[in-house]
Amino acid sequence: MKKLQTIQEVLTFINETHLAFLYVSQENCSVCHALRPKLTELLKHYPKIKLREVEADKVKAISAEYLIFSAPTLLFFVDGKEYLREGKFVQFKKLANSIEQVYSFKESQI
Repeated sequence: MKKLQTIQEVLTFINETHLAFLYVSQENCSVCHALRPKLTELLKHYPKIKLREVEADKVKAISAEYLIFSAPTLLFFVDGKEYLREGKFVQFKKLANSIEQVYSFKESQI
């Protein structure tokens, strides 16, 4: 998973990517490290969704820009607009269902 290093990279990624998934983590977060492979595996089923990671402790402006108060936080953007937000304890079945709804709808429009 590619990491974004600046808030400008984050903004560019979100605004220029049709289906953008942002994984906000912190370096010393055990939940973040455990969730990363599960999320990567889930998104393999949705090849049009682009996934990027941002470490909140390195890109401090991310917290203010997107009102992120804890890690991990998962943000899914569709055409630059936030569609989905999950944090800390992610229910992957619920997450997968939400992603599937958007993905199948957007795919039918293409």
